[in-house]
Amino acid sequence: MGQAKAPEQVTPVASVFTADNAMFAVVESTLTDRLGPCIYQSERLPFAHTSYYEDEMGPDLTRIIFAFTKLLDPADLPSLKTWSNQLENAWSKNGSRRVNIDVGYVSLAKLVLASTKDHAHRLYLGQGIYGEVTLYYAGGEFQPWPWTYPDYASLTYRKIFGTIREQHRLKLRGQRK
Repeated sequence: MGQAKAPEQVTPVASVFTADNAMFAVVESTLTDRLGPCIYQSERLPFAHTSYYEDEMGPDLTRIIFAFTKLLDPADLPSLKTWSNQLENAWSKNGSRRVNIDVGYVSLAKLVLASTKDHAHRLYLGQGIYGEVTLYYAGGEFQPWPWTYPDYASLTYRKIFGTIREQHRLKLRGQRK
């Protein structure tokens, strides 16, 4: 019989997209207040894999992916997603979001994203939040699943999360010294 033990701590990430470039600095500042300094920030990436959000948020959406210093217990993901949803609502104008904040975490084995939407490949985590293993690490790099969104499945995004994973690995190694 296996023994239950505390999980490895994880590095929190946020994938932020908006049509209002000024929102990136506001979101980053607010996230760092809770998650510690930003240890990774991608360049601005075009958000062109879907037009789903354009009616609400406008055209010309761009995304930045952030990773943060603080290590978290993976069980903290539901409260982190609930908080990020509250931020989206607080920054809304006339009932429309100005920014979308997809939170999750990177571990040595995977990228997990939080969602309020259930699906066959998502597990309920509590507080109305589901978790999805979006990428898994194998063969020295992140790999997509059949359900992985096309942007996250792209080599560009997989390399970004590989860089974050390496920073996560070094943080864990530093803890063990």
